[in-house]
Amino acid sequence: MRLVDAHHHLWDPRRRTYDWLAGLDAIGRPYTEADLRAVTPAAATVLVQTVSSVEETVEFLAVAESSSLVAGVVGWVDLTAPDVAERLAELGDGPLVGIRHQAQDEPDPDWLVRPEVVRGIRAVAAAGLTYDILVKPEQHEAAVELADAVPGVRLVLDHAGKPAIADGGYEPWAAFLTSIAARPNVFCKLSGLVTEADWTRWTVDGLRPYAAHVLETFGPDRVMFGSDWPVCELAATYDQVYSAARDFTAALSTSERAEVFGGTAARAYPIPT
Repeated sequence: MRLVDAHHHLWDPRRRTYDWLAGLDAIGRPYTEADLRAVTPAAATVLVQTVSSVEETVEFLAVAESSSLVAGVVGWVDLTAPDVAERLAELGDGPLVGIRHQAQDEPDPDWLVRPEVVRGIRAVAAAGLTYDILVKPEQHEAAVELADAVPGVRLVLDHAGKPAIADGGYEPWAAFLTSIAARPNVFCKLSGLVTEADWTRWTVDGLRPYAAHVLETFGPDRVMFGSDWPVCELAATYDQVYSAARDFTAALSTSERAEVFGGTAARAYPIPT
């Protein structure tokens, strides 16, 4: 089985400011492609944006072009700009496979379905790219509305929609997941669960109901493994995250596990197989 890690990051606080890293001293250092190689068993990975910065995206594309490990980049452009298509064209058609905006940080819970944003996401799809949805519970309704507004666009739900695991929250997250999974253009990342749980007391059994619901609602052919490294290091090592994902999928067939750990990502973005 060719393992694809569909979601990880790199960053360097010496080069730019990451507001979301404030107070997260445990991961407040540079993380490089070499650091990733030291911890991942993956044959290919998808490098995902961390800030609203075209400059970061350009840097990530350079990493991918020089790396035999990083197979694709989910970058950033201003989706509200009137010339999204032109901005995407400037980034080229090499390792760029998708676009993401940290909608979870937008004060407007309906940001994803603003007309100018929907127009921008359609431009992303017209360029042959996928759009990653990063939302918190207050934006779940908008995420479903977006999926309905752009039925021909490949959408990837990051971190299973960020269930409130640490607070014991299952509903209404589970209902949201069932709803958005009914939209066939949406894929889901089995990622980020350890950091939505209690960082010091999470267990595989505690995460299992959430992972099971992801697999049940989306099916293995629309679920992809992502480490969310190095954010995951707040709660777990890369090995622990990967081990948990293998545990969650142990009852699947060999072909179904191959989808979760590679095939789905290769289709959703797509990246070379």
